[in-house]
Amino acid sequence: MERTSFLTGEFRHALDDRGRVAVPARFRVRLGQGATLARWLDRCLGLFPQDEWEELAGRLRALPLTNPRAREFARFMSSGAVEVELDRQGRVLVPSYLREYAGITEGEVVVVGALNRLELWAPSAWQPYRTRIEDAPEELAAHLAELGI
Repeated sequence: MERTSFLTGEFRHALDDRGRVAVPARFRVRLGQGATLARWLDRCLGLFPQDEWEELAGRLRALPLTNPRAREFARFMSSGAVEVELDRQGRVLVPSYLREYAGITEGEVVVVGALNRLELWAPSAWQPYRTRIEDAPEELAAHLAELGI
């Protein structure tokens, strides 16, 4: 049985003057076969291994074209997506329009493992988000129960 490689953890990396950010070394093999960087929910960026992006794109293609919200979400995802490759130092170039969307302008980037993707966050957005979740464990537990977890 093949072991699934989950993307987990929280890391902080510098954004260089060219708009590149290092991918944590432990994820480079998983993303080395190609990856897609896209706008994601909660005003962060999603860095998807190619197989995960293809699965998501297939689900987006399957949405009903007659549903305006489905069309809106498909446009949101596809218009902001770009294929990326890791350079020799394991960095990806984050285009300026994606950095602007996520508020990643300079300095540090928080790289968060989210099982099937990495998320890139501006520290000023990640910290309040993380604090809100950590400060309300009962609320989180209730939501998890609703999801069947």
